[in-house]
Amino acid sequence: MSEGRVTIDGLPPLREVIERHGLQAKKSLGQNFLLDLNLTGKIARAAGDLGEATVIEVGPGPGGLTRALLFNGARRVIAIERDERCLDALADIASHYPGRLEVIAGDALKTDFAALAATADGAPVKLAANLPYNIGTELLIRWLTGAEWPPFYQSMTLMFQREVAERITAFPGSDAYGRLGVLTGWRTEAKIAFDVPPQAFTPPPKVTSSVVHLVPRASPLPADAKKLGRVTEAAFGQRRKMLRQSVKSLGGEALLTRAGIDPTRRAETLSVEEFVRLTNAV
Repeated sequence: MSEGRVTIDGLPPLREVIERHGLQAKKSLGQNFLLDLNLTGKIARAAGDLGEATVIEVGPGPGGLTRALLFNGARRVIAIERDERCLDALADIASHYPGRLEVIAGDALKTDFAALAATADGAPVKLAANLPYNIGTELLIRWLTGAEWPPFYQSMTLMFQREVAERITAFPGSDAYGRLGVLTGWRTEAKIAFDVPPQAFTPPPKVTSSVVHLVPRASPLPADAKKLGRVTEAAFGQRRKMLRQSVKSLGGEALLTRAGIDPTRRAETLSVEEFVRLTNAV
């Protein structure tokens, strides 16, 4: 696809769509529109085979990734968009791909994603999105810590700031390793698929972005998700202190002894398995 006048999918170039509908990105909504249709196609392909899939997209904006998902064969796309200014542009895409795009005007933080997935009638469900920066991490944590597992999705292909992507995929002992890395590593296998430069966006953010691909583990180690969240929050809340101090509110040295963990260690040295053990000892 190109950003010239003619595009492979037969729809107008995204810059033209933005001008026609007055869709200047709003900082308050965490918007950075991805206009490079080669890159949106690359994201769609990173999500794997879409032929039988229902893809749930958050924050489609003018529809660059939406178009790529449909062009690359997604059976159905459900796009959740909070910005009412974008709805007309998305309606044009829906008309171009009859019966394959459903647009929901609403707030992703108030959306029941499992209920949406249930409308797929047994077809595989994938999450794919250039997530708004201001809600991306919160949504990911919700998707990682759902009560039902295996979850409603087969995979997640999501864009984050590079720094957040590094935290998502971090290993024990690294500077980026923290609560997000533990929760991700516990229930999924995650990898950074590729980076996206600032100039690919309008307006260009100040940082590089990365696309992360996450696949749920079939049988993660058993633990209570909310409790694991509390344990990691406490442990990394004072990451430079020994664990006996940082988890004092949860039981301190006695808790660590029960879990078989040296109280003088620091949070960033614990493996995911050890965090699960610590959680189950609370």
